[in-house]
Amino acid sequence: MRMSPPAPPGLPRRVAAELVGTAALVTVIVGSGLQAEALSEDVGVALLANSLASALGLGVLIVLLGPLSGGHLNPAVTLSEWWARRGEENAPGGREAAAYCAAQLLGAVSGALLAEAMFGRTPDTWSVSTQVRSDPHLLVGEAVATAGLVLLVVGLRRIGRLALAPVAVAAYIAAAIWFTSSGSFANPAASVGRALTDSFTGIAPGSLPGFVGAQLLGTLLGVALATVLYGGRSEPNGPRTRRTG
Repeated sequence: MRMSPPAPPGLPRRVAAELVGTAALVTVIVGSGLQAEALSEDVGVALLANSLASALGLGVLIVLLGPLSGGHLNPAVTLSEWWARRGEENAPGGREAAAYCAAQLLGAVSGALLAEAMFGRTPDTWSVSTQVRSDPHLLVGEAVATAGLVLLVVGLRRIGRLALAPVAVAAYIAAAIWFTSSGSFANPAASVGRALTDSFTGIAPGSLPGFVGAQLLGTLLGVALATVLYGGRSEPNGPRTRRTG
């Protein structure tokens, strides 16, 4: 007797997964940054520790929450999934995408404040970030970082290799933190959360519009590149190969 697959979780549970997951991700990013900054005066060592912790945490969260919500944890990923998969069966709709983005934003803010509290940065000593990141070359780096992430996620789905996402996305983020001038935030919600920590992982609130704009541009570029390279629809069994002979 063939058993039918379990019903997917309802929207409230999926939204809750995105909120909790994004909060945990930003807690990892900010918390590891605060810990690294406290333990080492060497910026390179601190960045290495922060990049490894962020990538590992992201991979674990995608494994854990992917079966519930897809493990987006990022409005750029949610918007790219909504647009790139429109018309497909079980594709996210506009209402779901909006709910995900709202949950991710709330989760990012909560995660940043939680990290600050864990490291004893109480309300009387807390302040928003003073890290100005508005130079044009940083915005180029952020657009590149986000485009690469979106290309990776959409491309994996298009070739039927989405099961590799936890490892592939974690590896990409670890690398992009180092090879992009911006440090690869590549996440509008996380960027807002990181504006609430005055540490080397932060971003000044005044720099947010430029960074978020670059991330949205990168999202469009990533989807466009995926369409050019892999076509317009997912192939559940991977790319077709032509038989010869």
